[in-house]
Amino acid sequence: MAEILILYYSRYGSTTEMANVIARGVEEVPGAMAKLRTVPEVSTICAATADTIPDSGPPYASLEDLQNCDGLALGSPTHFGNMAAPLKYFLDSTSGLWFSGALTGKPAGVFTSTSSMHGGHEATLITMMLPLLHHGMVMVGIPSKERALMETTSGGTPYGPSCLSGRDRDMSAEEKQLCLALGTRLAKMAIALKNIDAQ
Repeated sequence: MAEILILYYSRYGSTTEMANVIARGVEEVPGAMAKLRTVPEVSTICAATADTIPDSGPPYASLEDLQNCDGLALGSPTHFGNMAAPLKYFLDSTSGLWFSGALTGKPAGVFTSTSSMHGGHEATLITMMLPLLHHGMVMVGIPSKERALMETTSGGTPYGPSCLSGRDRDMSAEEKQLCLALGTRLAKMAIALKNIDAQ
């Protein structure tokens, strides 16, 4: 089985919803399974501590989750055109994986949600790619042949799925389709790369 780690931070639930749809896309591919993980909040005033298991939702990610995955979908809300601090904090702890090359050659994709139409979707996705490229991961985006990419009037980019979020707004059909597409593409890529490595 190819295991796709869906690692994300979500404050109000929109990024969580995207992660769940991406997981469905992964699991539509025979031979692939999704593993959902999140990260805890960080404090701006002191060293924060958190229980090892959150009150609800998926468990917190460990470096072992990242090391052992066959592919990665990384998600965050947009904070001023960048990923949220809790996700960046977790990624900043991955130097050991970088030194060992544990993520080199594994496929990765990114996704984001933001509450405004021009709130930095694409900038956030690109900045999320940078640490993954440093890890030697193979970036997976969304090709123009994906029809929903051309039809969306809200979220969605070639760099990865995005969602226009809001308390009274559900994901559009196109946003959901792009999340499914990323999950499916990551799963297929992970299986293909595992088969190459096995030869």
